[in-house]
Amino acid sequence: MKKLYYLLFAFATVFTACDVEDGEDGKDFTPEEKVLIPLTESVVPTSVFTNVMSGVELKMIMTSQDILPSDSSFVYGSYTDGMALYPNADDTTYALVVNLERDYSIARIRLNQNMEPLEGDYIVNAFATGFTAQCSGSSVTVEEHGFGPLYLSGGEWGGDNKGVYVVDPFKSPNDASVATRSSAMGEWSTENAVVIGKNAYEDYTVAFIGDDDSNDDYPEGHLGMYVGRPGNLFGGDLFVLKGSNPTETAPGAGGQLFEMGMEEGVEYDAEWVEMSERTISELNQEAIDASAIGFQRIEDIDWRRGSAANERTIFFCVTGREKEAALADRGTTYGRVYMVTLNDTDPTGTCKITCILDGDNASGIAAGFHSPDNILVTENYVYIQEDPNGYRDAATNGWAKLYQYDIAAGTLSTVLECNEDDADVKTLYGGGGKWEVTGMIDVTDIIDADEPTFLCGVQVHGWEQDKIETAVRADGKPFVDLTAIPEGMSDLEGSFLFKITGLGR
Repeated sequence: MKKLYYLLFAFATVFTACDVEDGEDGKDFTPEEKVLIPLTESVVPTSVFTNVMSGVELKMIMTSQDILPSDSSFVYGSYTDGMALYPNADDTTYALVVNLERDYSIARIRLNQNMEPLEGDYIVNAFATGFTAQCSGSSVTVEEHGFGPLYLSGGEWGGDNKGVYVVDPFKSPNDASVATRSSAMGEWSTENAVVIGKNAYEDYTVAFIGDDDSNDDYPEGHLGMYVGRPGNLFGGDLFVLKGSNPTETAPGAGGQLFEMGMEEGVEYDAEWVEMSERTISELNQEAIDASAIGFQRIEDIDWRRGSAANERTIFFCVTGREKEAALADRGTTYGRVYMVTLNDTDPTGTCKITCILDGDNASGIAAGFHSPDNILVTENYVYIQEDPNGYRDAATNGWAKLYQYDIAAGTLSTVLECNEDDADVKTLYGGGGKWEVTGMIDVTDIIDADEPTFLCGVQVHGWEQDKIETAVRADGKPFVDLTAIPEGMSDLEGSFLFKITGLGR
């Protein structure tokens, strides 16, 4: 029956997910003028988080269990992930565009000035993506990039429509079955695509792509770079990162065919190799044949703020994978964070790469890492979010954490940890399910806040209808929005969305 439903719906929306060579302007979306009541009551965040950094304040914005007073049909779905915030045309509300990874869709939540939700809809549904997971996301804005607004979403796993989705954040929900991918940016197991700031290079728009490829024999996640004309995401050139010493060596001995040859804290020379292929298998093989650096699951990427030079500095997470000892000598097990310093004048010129945090180094400051996944970079800090893959002892190493890395000092601190050992949390939300902290963004300047303000999410793994009876909305309905995905095809798992203040930028 599920297959029949899929075929009928797919037939009705045939050709809605496509690759294009030129951008398509989406229709302007103007929210209806009506009296909206904000959602102000939700989960107490101190009950679901522990080890909160001194001075940090948390406020839960929304969970899948909540019913919006002004929009009771909207459901915040499964596996919240990447997000971005945009001012609406009314100058009093904001559009939060957020990926629901396991619902293979992209939602938009209207927030008031206090970051309280008013209403929501889905602007890309599961049929538009061909049931391909929408993972990390990033914004493109006139203020930061010189063009936009746009939203980039990574199509990673599940379906066959992998690659970089380019979305108008103000498109009509009536067009949710239409999705656009940039064929010029190539097909990857795309965790994320991020355009760096407009000050980095006057003559180019530069974007980086995280390839979350995992392999039991050969780490083949590659760091991709797209370079196009200013404001163009559809007609540029594609490159992968290659080390200056593309040989396999013992861990830390300097070889750059695989990531583990690079030692934590050591800066290595690297270069960019142009790719001619764009489809996933051919592109992956071309990168391997070019001896590009092989990483074990590149996840999220971000760039440093504060100056043109900073904008030419990018950071990315490699989440790692448990594997046999021989493969562990090639790709990280517990996860790493890298910094790439780009060429001053030419994005395709020689660059530098440094592993700044190594979870496999038992004597290093990141020894407690368990799969760093998402990342946010400000001028002074790197905020790293974990997605535990289940192969560390939870009693010893704890649950998913949000970390703060001080770029200047080189120190790592815990901002918060998911409180999955708590008895009440287990009863109410299925604690013990290896939650994922994800999607953190800096909204300070967007909302003109008096203090640094961030939004963040949690994939509440285990808070599922078939595992715990609390995994339903207040009206008893499941965690699924039928405008995003049919109920029988959803994982029916809950998500959290919360606000953070008290951190530095």
